[in-house]
This record gives sequence, C-alpha cells and structure tokens, in this order.
Amino acid sequence: MKSLRKTLFFANATLLVTCITQLGAQAPQQGATPAGKEQNPAPPPQTGPKIVSQVNQVIVPVIVKDSAGGLVPGLRKDDFRIFEDNVEQRISNFSAEAFPLTMVLLVDNDLKSKDAKQVEESLLAVLAGLSLNDEAAVCKFDNFFHPGKGFTRDQTKLLAELKHFELDSQPSVAPPSMAVDNGPSINGHSAIGDQPSVAQSTIAIKGQSTKAMDDAVYAAAQMLKDRDPERQRRKLIFLISDGVNGIRSNTYKYDAVRMDLLRYNIEVYGVGVGSAIFNRKFERLAKYAHDTGGDVYYAMKSRAMEELYSRVTEEARNQYTLYYYSNGTDRGADYHTIEVRVKREGLTLLTREGYYSGVTPR
Repeated sequence: MKSLRKTLFFANATLLVTCITQLGAQAPQQGATPAGKEQNPAPPPQTGPKIVSQVNQVIVPVIVKDSAGGLVPGLRKDDFRIFEDNVEQRISNFSAEAFPLTMVLLVDNDLKSKDAKQVEESLLAVLAGLSLNDEAAVCKFDNFFHPGKGFTRDQTKLLAELKHFELDSQPSVAPPSMAVDNGPSINGHSAIGDQPSVAQSTIAIKGQSTKAMDDAVYAAAQMLKDRDPERQRRKLIFLISDGVNGIRSNTYKYDAVRMDLLRYNIEVYGVGVGSAIFNRKFERLAKYAHDTGGDVYYAMKSRAMEELYSRVTEEARNQYTLYYYSNGTDRGADYHTIEVRVKREGLTLLTREGYYSGVTPR
C-alpha cells in the first residue's frame, strides 16, 4: 500500500513539473515580441487639428445699367445666369445689399498745371459720396507712389486732408521713409517709402514719359488686399489721371498688377481728366476698369468731375452680388473665366472676367 502511494505521488509530481516547464517555455518574456507576430508601435498622439478639405465659394459683384447708363434696381436671383469656363454654375446665394467701401483715392501727380488745378478744386466732392461706414486713403503717384496718411473713417480728418491736398508743380521726390513690412518696390525704391532722392517725373526721357501708373496701381492694391478679412466691404481704387503711363518706367507689368487686383477682389474706377480726352490716351485706365469689373468716366472741368465722383461711389456701393460653388471645371487650372448674363434685354453688365484659383475671389 505504501509502495502504491509513493508511486502515485512521484507520478503526480513529475506531471506537475512538466506542465510548469511547458508553460514557462510558451510565455513571452517581458518586452519580448510573441513568436510569429510583428510588434506594432502605438500611434502617436493627435497634436494638431484634422485637415478638412473645403470647397471654395466664389463671390462675384455685378453692376447692371440700363441704356441711359443708370443703375438698374429690383433684379432677383432668377434674373441672372453665371458661367465659369463656359460651364453654367448654380447660383447658391444672391444679394442686392449695399456694401460699405474701402477706397484708395489715387490721384495723378504729374498733370499739366491747368488740369492739376481743376482736379484739386474738385476733390472735396469725393467726400459727399462717402458714408460714415466707408474708409478711404488719399494717395498720389508720378514715377513714385506717395501713400499719404493712410486709411481713415473719420470724415473730419479726411476733409482736412482733401482741403490741403496739392499736386506738385516740380519734379517729384521719393516719399519719406515708412516702416512697412514686405512692401512693394517701384523703380528700385520702396513703393511706400524710401530715403528722398530727386526724381524726374515731369520730364520725358527719350520722348517717353517716366510716370509709373502700373506700379502705383500695384502699390494701392497692396494697401487694400488685407483690409477686408470678413468679406463685408467693396475694395476699390479710384484712379484720377490723364491716362499717361510710361511703360518702361514700371517695375510691375500690367498682367502682374491685374493678377493681384483679381486675386484680392479689387475694382478700379477711373476718371480720365484733361486734354488727353481728345488724344484718346486712356487705354490703360479703361483696361484696368474693364478687367476688374469697375467703370471709367471722362471729364475736363471741375464741375463735371464732381458729378462723376458721386456716380463712382454709388456704383461701387450698389452692386448685385452672386455666390456660387465652382462645379464641373478643371480645378487644376490657374485661371478661370467668369461670364454673367441677365435675362432682361437691353441691360449692360459690368463684372470682372475671371479669377485666379490660388485665392478665391472675395
């Protein structure tokens, strides 16, 4: 009996040791990778916002005129059709609301003395077309850009600035230095400031004018581009000039200036002044207005100029606004054409002809 008990005891002990040994061989060591499996590292913690693809909304202001040149009120969303790259788009939203203005009043500083006097006498009329919510900056240009005192909504300050505004009768000097980051350059000088040096704005070199209209419009666009982050204002350059532009004097070519105007939804409204009306020297002035959806007028006398100033601000403020999400066009293209049509006959539409895809027009 004792012999049988010993035999059973040793058998059970042997079986227990064998099981423990097998379990120990199968269990992974701490930090070891189980056989037949690759160890996957834990994903890194989320430290930033998720990237979400967004569809850009295109916003298109439109001026509508009748055969007499007057603004046409009372149109509705269904009266319009809009095409991008010849593909019709669905108008998602529509507004006939009047927008406040952010305006650069850009005055030619290289006019004939008679024309300069007429312009100086007319400029106070600009104030009559502005509301309390508008903001404006008064600037001049010749072969330099003179930025003035910057933007203001204070009509008292603006009135004082316009009262003391004078156009130069002698060759221009580069404007005094201003601390502005990443400002544009004109003819090798900062467009908004540099150390004074004598310029030859009123002298023709080899029969060519040195006046730099393209550079001035570019510099004005740089002042305007970030003024409307909430897309609640109309941004415009109100350009008063005899139309003369020294092509070789400009650092920025027309196409580059046009690109920035369209990129930042800036409209150019021109008033052509002086005897150049008879010489048809307003091609550049009209081209800026046409390409950006603005308008251009012509006047020789102070009284006529004053009447036009109010028309310009009224047009810029009272536009229809069409909204759409681009669909069915090549999103890889850099530039997209825009065409707006109205169903009612006998009306004229003014709007920009396209936009660059790098920044959605706003």
